[in-house]
Amino acid sequence: MTHDLNRYSRGAIAFHWIIAALVLANYVLVNIAHDLERSAKAVYMDPHKAIGITILVLTVLRIIWRLTHKRPDVAHGVKPWEAMLAKTAHSLFYILLIAIPLTGWMMVSAYGSSGVDWFGIFEIPALPVEESRDVGGQLHDIHEIIGKAMFVLIILHVLGALKHQFFDKLPVLAKMGLGRNV
Repeated sequence: MTHDLNRYSRGAIAFHWIIAALVLANYVLVNIAHDLERSAKAVYMDPHKAIGITILVLTVLRIIWRLTHKRPDVAHGVKPWEAMLAKTAHSLFYILLIAIPLTGWMMVSAYGSSGVDWFGIFEIPALPVEESRDVGGQLHDIHEIIGKAMFVLIILHVLGALKHQFFDKLPVLAKMGLGRNV
């Protein structure tokens, strides 16, 4: 099968949407848990942590996929500065998709947890970081700040895609499996 140069590969599309769904799920879980008492939080935070580790692994695999598979051509009509901005945003996504789960895992480890329970199947060991409430608190702050940066980046990403699709009339959504190329 030949690769459609106007569309990402099936693997890239699958990574994109699975990771996007997991990021959304984690956002929902952490917001539900935010105001709950400590004993009630675990119901939401345990899957939040497991999903975070899953996002980390899938992101590493996605980066490997990206390095070994050709990207689609830039759509005709995209200005050079827009293409550079998109490339920068994609790089920031990869950085944040690694940094957010890592800081979460480091935070849990600093608070003295033995590891992350991965959906009751196995435990992922704690990272070798200093056990300290202060360090855990600092990592929590960093985790939260970069999580908010991710939220802003997602909004800008979606707005950019919608702008290209509906205002510039470029079939950018088809590149990610939504609709057909024209």
